[in-house]
Amino acid sequence: MNISHHFDDATLMAYASGSLPQGMALLVACHLHWCSECRQRVQEAEAIGGSLLTQIAPLPLDSQALDQVLARLDLNDQDVLGDAMAEEVSAQILKPQVQIPGDIPPPLYHYLQKPLDQLPWKRLGYGAHQLDLHLGGPGATRLLRLAPGVSVPHHSHSGSELTLVLRGSYTDEFGRFAAGDVADLDGEAHHQPIVDTDQDCICLIATDAPLKFSGLMGRLVQPLIGL
Repeated sequence: MNISHHFDDATLMAYASGSLPQGMALLVACHLHWCSECRQRVQEAEAIGGSLLTQIAPLPLDSQALDQVLARLDLNDQDVLGDAMAEEVSAQILKPQVQIPGDIPPPLYHYLQKPLDQLPWKRLGYGAHQLDLHLGGPGATRLLRLAPGVSVPHHSHSGSELTLVLRGSYTDEFGRFAAGDVADLDGEAHHQPIVDTDQDCICLIATDAPLKFSGLMGRLVQPLIGL
């Protein structure tokens, strides 16, 4: 996979620190599955974070802290706990391996559990379908499927928008994005993606605020399509 577009440093730092919303963290994890360059950058960010932690002066713990934690976990019966853990490990070992399609990163397949073409897509309009992952939190996380030649209305963003191409490709004001590429956009970005190949373009998109459509038609249909 020839990946040309990557995340900003700020996004990877936020991912490494665990401060991204669930949908955006999922999207980053999916890209990292394919992109060795961004995996390396996350490792560097984690190393920086670890170094900063070592510079924080430790605070003394209460002498009863460990006993209090164990009491809250209710670990009195270690045999029962050990048996349960052994059963869980055995179940994972004996669980049949699932063949994950190549255009779905494993972190995303955990939510979908089926190929892209078998998902319950919801029609938005001519040549456009979506699937809301209902992850909760601010914004939304969804799959968007556009037919060849179809474009998203020209828009900007109220907040941040992350897009990962799973299949096909599109072109906008920032270049051409193919499978594995990510677009990392903020409120300053204005663009109009259009599918530029003869196959459907399927993207995973995570936002933390609604889009801001520029044209009248986009603003009229926005409440209906939920973007």
